[in-house]
Amino acid sequence: MKTEKIRRKSLDEMIDEHIGIKGTKERDAFEEELRLDVLGKTIKKIREDKNLTQEQLGKLVGVKKAQISKIENHLTDARFETILKVFRALDAKINFNVELLNQAL
Repeated sequence: MKTEKIRRKSLDEMIDEHIGIKGTKERDAFEEELRLDVLGKTIKKIREDKNLTQEQLGKLVGVKKAQISKIENHLTDARFETILKVFRALDAKINFNVELLNQAL
């Protein structure tokens, strides 16, 4: 009996193969969606860790419960200002990295 060897692929290899390599329009769009999804999940986790409901967080931020739900589930393009207010209300420190793309220095 002949046994076949299964080739394992890394996550990066799978993404390259099925989404596109880094720098392509498709890959950039995928990575942006992923970052926004992670942001929403992070907000939800912090909110739950602080035992806040979406309605309570919404009141602290000055938006309705539905807006918090949409942010957590990445169903809206929330304003940057609103995201900052959410993190402030959660008493969470945030850091942003800015990368200049396609520019020689």
